[in-house]
Amino acid sequence: MNENTMPEETMPEETMPEEAEIDESFDVVPQPEVEAAIALSEQDLRGAVEAILMITDSPVSLLAIAAALETPVNLVRDAVQNLQADYNGESGTQRGFELREVGGGWRIFVRQDFDWAVRMFVANESPSKLSQAALETLAVIAYKQPISRGQVASIRAVNVDSVVKTLISRGLITELFTDSETGAINYGTTPLLLELLGINSLEDLPMISPYLPDADSDFDANL
Repeated sequence: MNENTMPEETMPEETMPEEAEIDESFDVVPQPEVEAAIALSEQDLRGAVEAILMITDSPVSLLAIAAALETPVNLVRDAVQNLQADYNGESGTQRGFELREVGGGWRIFVRQDFDWAVRMFVANESPSKLSQAALETLAVIAYKQPISRGQVASIRAVNVDSVVKTLISRGLITELFTDSETGAINYGTTPLLLELLGINSLEDLPMISPYLPDADSDFDANL
């Protein structure tokens, strides 16, 4: 052997990665199917539109209804117009509610002719009674209207802001006008109060003088 010849070194065999085995036995997860749009008949479309309008508390646009039902806007428009005509009694008896277009959409409202019925029902269903302070404030407004909040407070010698808000929310009093000189809002009673009292007009309110400490008071004469 040549002295200059280096002995051959045994080279390690290159380690090759094993071929990955593919498991072809996996389960295919089914994808949820999207419910296909159903072609609604004219009657079913009308019922579907009516159902949507019944549960909305704000005006809903034709486009929103059409998108929800996956139906062309023109067909939804026809259904809405047919419902409106039906509610107005064009094909029979007029309903106690009506379909109106407001704020860029459509919504079902109580027909104005029957507002009184709803007010009476709400008032009758309300379990809470008016406080003594509210009753006194209501009496002052009923007998001295139109009257401002400041004038009521002056008569009762207490702050009546919260009580006036309560009476307004109950629908018993309303804002009549704003004084052009003082800017004060003047209040008066509503027809609902007359209905609840069972009288036809403010003139039917009982005389209050006999109930005042001074029997000779001219309170009624100043009404």
